[in-house]
Amino acid sequence: MNFSPSLLWFLAGVAFLIAEFLAPGFILLFFTIGCWIVGVTVWLSDINLTIQILIFITSSLVLLFALRKYFIKTFKGSARDNIDDRYSDSKIGKTGTVTKAITPNIPGEIKVMGSFWKAVSDINIEEGQPVVVESHESEDGLTLIVKPLSGRKK
Repeated sequence: MNFSPSLLWFLAGVAFLIAEFLAPGFILLFFTIGCWIVGVTVWLSDINLTIQILIFITSSLVLLFALRKYFIKTFKGSARDNIDDRYSDSKIGKTGTVTKAITPNIPGEIKVMGSFWKAVSDINIEEGQPVVVESHESEDGLTLIVKPLSGRKK
């Protein structure tokens, strides 16, 4: 079976693309594009192997140095370390309902913002009583410090 040079360059580009997915770094992507540029060039005109390799190296390196920073900025995005803090802080000041009684020595459970959370308090709070979230008791934000809401029972 005899493959055309343009098909071989296309398949080499696919191989570079697969390698980029396996080891992302936005480098092999430009060699993929270089292969495809050569594949299209060979498909449109008959050029020898030396010229093909020169086009591949030149186009790949020019694209790499010209576009890598732009591609990284565009496709990698940015990570926000404080996004969890903003979500966990959103519960502070919200009202909830005690679903398991809370005593000073034993954590209970509350329902606030549609979810159940472990809660502690320095006073006894009975099941069904409304509470307000004051702060977080643990660093992971999974245990909340609560106080009764104006001493009323539901």
